[in-house]
Order: sequence, then structure tokens, then C-alpha cells
Amino acid sequence: MSDHPLKVRLEELAERKESALHAGSPQAVERQHARGKLLARERIDYLLDEGSFQETDMLARHRAYGTDLADDRPYTDGVVTGWGTVDGRKVFVFSQDFTVFGGALGEVFAEKIHKVMDLAASVGVPVIGLNDGAGARIQEGVVSLASYGGIFRRNVACSGVIPQISVILGPCAGGAVYSPALTDFVFMVRETSHMFITGPDVVKTVTGEDVTLEELGGAMTHASKSGVATFVAPDERACLDAVRELLTFLPANNLEQPPWFAPDDDPKRRCPELVDLMPDSADAPYDVLELVEAVVDDGHLVEYHPHWGRSIVCCFARLDGHVVGVVANQPEVLGGVLDIESSEKAARFVRTCDAFNIPLVTFVDVPGFLPGVGQEHGGIIRHGAKLLYSYSEATVPCIQVVTRKAYGGAYVVMGSKSVGADLAFAWPSAQLAVMGPPGAVAVIHRKELATTPDPVARRAELIEDFLEHHANPWVAAERGYLDDVIDPGDTRIKLVAGFEMLRTKRAEPPRRKHGNLPL
Repeated sequence: MSDHPLKVRLEELAERKESALHAGSPQAVERQHARGKLLARERIDYLLDEGSFQETDMLARHRAYGTDLADDRPYTDGVVTGWGTVDGRKVFVFSQDFTVFGGALGEVFAEKIHKVMDLAASVGVPVIGLNDGAGARIQEGVVSLASYGGIFRRNVACSGVIPQISVILGPCAGGAVYSPALTDFVFMVRETSHMFITGPDVVKTVTGEDVTLEELGGAMTHASKSGVATFVAPDERACLDAVRELLTFLPANNLEQPPWFAPDDDPKRRCPELVDLMPDSADAPYDVLELVEAVVDDGHLVEYHPHWGRSIVCCFARLDGHVVGVVANQPEVLGGVLDIESSEKAARFVRTCDAFNIPLVTFVDVPGFLPGVGQEHGGIIRHGAKLLYSYSEATVPCIQVVTRKAYGGAYVVMGSKSVGADLAFAWPSAQLAVMGPPGAVAVIHRKELATTPDPVARRAELIEDFLEHHANPWVAAERGYLDDVIDPGDTRIKLVAGFEMLRTKRAEPPRRKHGNLPL
């Protein structure tokens, strides 16, 4: 008597799924582990809550007949896809498998990614891509290129709708780099992650430049020079831990609020140490991260692009358990000036926060824009306009705090009342002026200083007079450009109260297809 047909099929199903679980050859698996890299499924298991992963398209296989792949059709086709949870919150994930065709993308591989991206968008949850692949699958020709296009178009359609996170855990070359570049956050791992359009061999052939893989497209190169990598970790597990932490600051989609956690930190806690943080001299540096840590809940923050555009700090933190985005000039780097990189970094951060309903607090200590031929020719006007545009476009609650210098156009650009801040505060140490006192005196009193018998002493007198009558917060407060001048120790209390008041803010942008950001 033959076995029950369904039981036969069940045995066949088990065999096929077992084959899918071990799609890569033992030799390929061994090489992956020898490089200190996890396998595609190991990464998913580490990232997601235990037992939460639900796989899709496990039995998918390529259809590239008539190629040298025709007789090699492993299940999964080189990418593991599905959904699960992180801290109980749903996410979709795809994990490229370098042990199968080197993680190269073909038609079926891409269709699996298309499917999870479409599902993520339809149910309104983040999508996380674990990238470790060799680019387009050459054997599938233009089909693989068109398949990339389907991913790119979905990246754009999902932009500002659901959080998109790219994690680079191996090579990411050629056209494959553009999907991560379109996502909201890019994570890389030192020594093992590499992104580039063309590799070192091609670069040397075309330009004569001799460059290593790490120098050309390594994690620190993209974190400190190109600005492609948002976060860098020392190893894969630390990288995936950082992804989990970032998700605690993000809503599931643009229609939801970020997650709230009951705070242990007293919302009415004063910060008297901020008075001593401010140096006696207006030109002396201080670490603005110390200021931010003193103000936010438990001193905890996650810094955004910490290695790039370092004259400005951007980070996620919490105030009274609510997520906020913090933008702050960093006096320790170039005096806190705005340059091309810091302007672009802050603009991207402001737009990200605005897209995902994260209120913004801006700490201002900015002497101006960085002067120089390189900055002007590099487009500082255009890049500075990106930051101005981003703040002006933002509809989330925005609070500005001027701590010290707030000079010229840079003051306006840094989320001032005139470009949309809901509330603006200043410390008594604030200096709001068209330019710094020495420069202003040199312009206003040029003739007098040229004829006075003691120009040094007279210049010092005029600077003191300018500070007393012009470069202070009182004039701005009188005119309503500041809502209050506050004791630095009360900064946390004022911010918590301000954001609580603004919690129900409603703002409808004008109807239009889209604005024309100065790219």
C-alpha cells in the first residue's frame, strides 16, 4: 500500500526547504566565515527577535536558461526575504547571500526584493536591506539591470513614507550602490564593507591612481569623506545592534509618531552645569555634545554622521520620553562654522526628521559660513540653501536655542524664527548680529579708526560698545525674534514644556507636486 500522497509531498517539501536552508556550498560557507562574516540567515536571526522571522519565496529559483547557470538553480536565488520583529515592532528584511552566486542580483533575486518592499510599503513598516553582493548578475544581462531599476523606483516611492535602512556587510559595487544611496540610513562595517562605482583596477587603468579597496570605498572613507555612510561599526554584530537601536527612535511610517518610552529622567530637572560649560571668551571652543547630553534624557543620544561634516552635530535623543532630533553647531571644529559638508548633513537630517514626525531642537553657536575660494567654487551658496530650504519646509515642532554666536545669514539658516521656528530662546551669552563685533567695528568705524591717535584702544572701546548695544539677545527679544531669554540651567525644562505645548501642532504645506530643492 503506497504512502499517502500528501505525506509524500510533505517529505518532498521538507527536502526542498532543507536544500534552501543550505543553498550555498560548504566551501562558500567556510570562506564567508573565514572572512569574519555571518551568513545571510545568521544575520537575520541576530537582527530580529528570536523566532519572529517569517520567510517569503524560500523556494524561488532563477529562470536563466540558455546560460552557464542553467544547471545550477539553488533555492532562494541568493537572497533571503521576509518579515519579523525588532523589539516587538514589525519590519521587513532582505539579506543577500554571498555564498550563492556571490550575492549577484538577477531577475528572481530582484523580484523577491520588490515583493518585500511592496509589502512593507502597503502595511507601513520599515524595510532593512542587508547588502553583501557582487552587483548585477552578468549572465542575465539587461534583465538584471532592469531589475535594479525596479528596486530604485521603489526606494524613491517609499522615501519619506517608511524608514529604509541599508546595511553594507560586504561588497556593494556598480549599480548596486544606488539603492543604499536612496535609503534613509546606511550602516557599514570597518574592513569588510566596501562601496564603489568602479573598483581599484578600473580606477588605475582609467586614471592611473593606485588605490586600495579600503581607501577607495571602505567604511571610514564613506563615513568621513563622501558622506555616504551614516554609521560605522567595528564588526557585524555591533552593526546590527546599532540598527536595532536606531529603530527605537523611528516610527513605523510617516503617519505614526515615534515610539515613546516612560522616562526615568525628571522632565523638570535643571542643568546648572551648562553655565560653567560656556567659556569666558566668546572665541573659546567647547564641546556641544556635552551640552546636548546634559539636556536630553539620561544623557543618551545617537549621533548621525559623526565622522562627516563635523562642524555641526546631528543626533537622535529623547526629552521626557519623546524622540527629538537635535541640530547643534560644534565650536570644537572650525569654530562651529557652516561649510559645504555640515550644511548638507544638517539639511538631510532635518528633512529626515520632518518626514518621520520627529520634532527638532536647534542649538545655535555659529560665527557664519566658512570663507574661501574652495567653498565658494564648491557651491557653499547652493549647499547652504539646502539647509535653509529644509528648515523652511519643515512642519514638525521646531525650537531654536541660541547659546552664543548667531551671526549673519548663518543665524537665519539655523532654524530661526523667521524661517519657521515655533519657539526661539536664547541664553544671556547670546550674540545676535549681522557679523562679529571686530568685523562690524572695522566696517562701521573705518574712517574713525584710520585717524584716531590710538586705534587699538579705540577699537577695543568700540567693540565693547557694539557688544553692549547690538550683539546681545535683548534687541532680538524686544522685537519678538526671541520668545524668551532663559537661564541656561532651565534649558531642559523650557524644551520639555515647549514640545509638550507643540505636541498637537498642525501645519498643512501648500499644494504642489513637489518643491525644487537646490540640489
